[in-house]
Amino acid sequence: MKTLIKWSLLAVVVAAVLIIAGDPQYWRRSAILRVYEPAVPLWFYQPRERIAGGNQPPAPRETPAAESLDLTALEAAASYAQAHHSRALLVSRHGYLVFEKYWQGSNIDTLMDSGPLARIVVALVTGAAISQRRIGWPDEPLSYLIPQWHYDPRGVITVRDLLQLSSGLAPGKPGEELGTDIIASYLHRPQADAPGRRWCDQSVDPELLAHVIGRTTQQRFAQFVSQNLWERIGAADAWLWLDRPDGAAHIDRGFLARQGDWMRVAELLLSNGRYQGSEVISPRWMTQLMQPARADTNYGSYFRFGARAERGMTPYAASDVLLIKGGGNRLWVIPSLQIAILRTADPPASAAASGATSASSGSPGAGDWDDGRIPNLIARGARDFVPPAARPGADLSTIVPNH
Repeated sequence: MKTLIKWSLLAVVVAAVLIIAGDPQYWRRSAILRVYEPAVPLWFYQPRERIAGGNQPPAPRETPAAESLDLTALEAAASYAQAHHSRALLVSRHGYLVFEKYWQGSNIDTLMDSGPLARIVVALVTGAAISQRRIGWPDEPLSYLIPQWHYDPRGVITVRDLLQLSSGLAPGKPGEELGTDIIASYLHRPQADAPGRRWCDQSVDPELLAHVIGRTTQQRFAQFVSQNLWERIGAADAWLWLDRPDGAAHIDRGFLARQGDWMRVAELLLSNGRYQGSEVISPRWMTQLMQPARADTNYGSYFRFGARAERGMTPYAASDVLLIKGGGNRLWVIPSLQIAILRTADPPASAAASGATSASSGSPGAGDWDDGRIPNLIARGARDFVPPAARPGADLSTIVPNH
C-alpha cells in the first residue's frame, strides 16, 4: 500500500512538472498575479513593445471659471473620487485642462495600466485601416481577413461584430490571456452564438481585431497605432504587453500609457476625430463608431451610451454621456457640453481575484461606487447646463443640485 501511495505521488509530481514545462511562462505569470492582484506592478507586463508617441506638452490649462465650471462641484467630484481610492481625476473642457487632482503619489505623467480603456484605441485605428483600404468595409467578413477562417463557419463574423463585442465566440477559460500564443487560442475558440445576436464583454473581440489590423496593414500593431494615432495626438511613448517576444498584443491589460494622455483620446471623441483642430480620424468613421450595437443598443464600439442607466447607478444628468470603462478606470465624454472626465484607479479586488478583465468592473473595495456620481456633479456645475424637463413624480433633487 505504501509503495502504491509513493508511486501515485510521484506520478502527480511528474505530471505537474510536465504541465509546467509545456508553458512555463504561463505558470510564472499566474503565480505572480496570485501574489499581486489587484494592484499588479507594471514590471509584470513583459515582454513589451513601444508605441512611439509625439511627446508633446499636455493640453493648455485654463481656470474652471473661464470655462464656466463651478469649482465647488469639481471639488465635490474630487472628494468622491478620493473616497473611492482613485489615483487621479482630470477634467477638460473645449480642449483646455481645467481641473486636476492626484493621489497615491501620481501626476499627469504617471504611467498606468490602462486596462480595457485601450479598446477605444483599437476602434479608432480600425478607421485608419479602412481609410487606407487595408480593410474593405466595417461589415467585411473575417473569412477575407484571417486565412485560417477562409472556409470556417466562424468566418462570417465581421469587423463590426468585433467592434461591438458581438462576435458570438464562446467565453474563454480563466487565465487564457497568460499564455504565450493568445491568437492561436482565440482562433480555436468555438462559436457559442450567431454573430451580432449577443453582446458579451470579453477580450477576444478587441484583441482579435488588433490581430486583423496587423495582418492587413503588414505592420506591427504598435507601429500602426503610433503612425496613425499616438504620434498625431502628441501623446508620450506608450507600451503594449505581448504574449511573447515579437508576438501578439494584449489590449485589455498591459497597455501602459501616461494617464494624462487619455484626455487627448477624449478630445477625438468630443471633436469628431479632430485633435487641436487637425483631423486625425475620419469624421465618417467616428459616425460609424457611434452606431448602436445590434445585440445591445446601450453600447457602441467599446463604449456605453448614457441614455439608460446601468443597474445600481444614478441616471446621467446629460443624456449624451459616453462611458469607456477599464478596470477601475473611467473616461466619460459629454459632447453636448464638450467636457471630458478621467478617473483612474486600480481594478476592484473582487474582479481581480476572479481573473476578470471586464470593462464593467467598479471601484476597488467599494460596493457603493456610482458611475453617474462624478459626471453628474461636474455637468450640473456647468453654467450652460440645461437640466431635462421635470416629469410628474420625478425626484427634484436629481434635477436641481443642492435642493
